[in-house]
Amino acid sequence: SMYLPISRVTRNAFVPSVWSSGDVKKLLESIDRNNPLGKRDYAMFLLAAKLGLRVSDIRGLNLSDLDWNRKLIRLTMQKTKYPIELPLLDDIGWAIIDYLKMGRPESKSPRLFIRHRAPYDSFGENEGFHRELNDYMKKVGIALPEGQHHGLHALRNTLARNMLENKTPVPVISEVLGHQNSETTSYYIKIDIEGM
Repeated sequence: SMYLPISRVTRNAFVPSVWSSGDVKKLLESIDRNNPLGKRDYAMFLLAAKLGLRVSDIRGLNLSDLDWNRKLIRLTMQKTKYPIELPLLDDIGWAIIDYLKMGRPESKSPRLFIRHRAPYDSFGENEGFHRELNDYMKKVGIALPEGQHHGLHALRNTLARNMLENKTPVPVISEVLGHQNSETTSYYIKIDIEGM
């Protein structure tokens, strides 16, 4: 092998991991929204599944990013530093209200989602919510194929696939996912196997 040239495998070489729509529904329904942690997790997972927000953007979301009057979420994406405006959908809005009123611990943190143990502050930069997601998956028996990623980013990929299957134009998908150009979004086109 030492005589063979090194092959670089680009990110584009793989098909992004996605969930089935049924599994996304089962995941969201499995969350106990009668306790504070469940209220937080439900709102966070909805943001990933319905708006395609990255984990870093969910983690970094500030209370001031919510425009309740115009029903918008305005933020600067952590990865690209690109500003984006997304609709504050009714189910997401109500989930956030429920969390703020009945679940969020008292805190001076400007972040929307915070830790639920002292000190009640923002999450660290490496928090990916894998443990929480795995716990809910085990609870309802969601088993994804071996080697398939199942983090919150897969929910973002699933949203892209659902939009492709509904014949949403690629520039619209780019706008929703916060891509600066449609070329970046072409990475997701291979998810829609049937469409291809």
